[in-house]
Amino acid sequence: MYPMRLKEYLGISRPSDAISKHEITCYFADGAQLILVNNCGESTWPGILGGVGHHTLKYGGVHLGSGEELVLDVPEKWSGRIWGRQGYNFDNDGNGHYLTGDCNGKLHCRGQGGVPPATVVEMTLGSSSSPLHFCDVSLVDDFNLPVSMKPIGGGIGYGVASCEVDLNVCCPSALEVKRNGKVVGCKSACLAMQSAKYCCTGSYSDPKTCKPTLFAHLFKAICPKAYSYAYDNSSSLNRCRAPRYVITFCPPPI
Repeated sequence: MYPMRLKEYLGISRPSDAISKHEITCYFADGAQLILVNNCGESTWPGILGGVGHHTLKYGGVHLGSGEELVLDVPEKWSGRIWGRQGYNFDNDGNGHYLTGDCNGKLHCRGQGGVPPATVVEMTLGSSSSPLHFCDVSLVDDFNLPVSMKPIGGGIGYGVASCEVDLNVCCPSALEVKRNGKVVGCKSACLAMQSAKYCCTGSYSDPKTCKPTLFAHLFKAICPKAYSYAYDNSSSLNRCRAPRYVITFCPPPI
């Protein structure tokens, strides 16, 4: 089930005073609204990284308890990535790390990306002169938790970017990332093999030579709406324009 605030955006009524204390909204004349929803059974710390030349929202990180959400407005042309971090493990002095998606052990990543494994949502917003928004969910930096990005509120274009299945449950043993005996992530072939062939680098750095691996085919079969390797563009890059997008960690079954 979705939190009550999101139900309102989806057209489901709720009491007018039931606004989450974690809802923080900034206003821009153009752009789009991002609604981050934690549907997981535990806390998630979304990490945020602006692309080159773009502002990093919320200093790069926020905390969402189970069932909580955060509403953000982003300016037109904004480009960046968002990922979920889990397994907060810090001492009383504030020293520690996240089990997955860590950025130097900080709540606010402040320009740093997440350490794999991390399921990543990537987006580039359009403008009045170039209206389409581009978004995808990528498994190129491995997988740590299910996530989806869905347009709501009308608009043009199509597509839901997602990997809604928990790949940790069916991850091949050679790709498992374990912490304290528990599988918390699933490596990409690139991270596991550390070779140009699997990472699409060097002589394999173009679509003609970089082909999907056996593992990429496996991930694609399970999560057909997500990037499974670097050049998986045709079925994974979504083009649309909507006033709002819901990014859900651990989305409910359809």
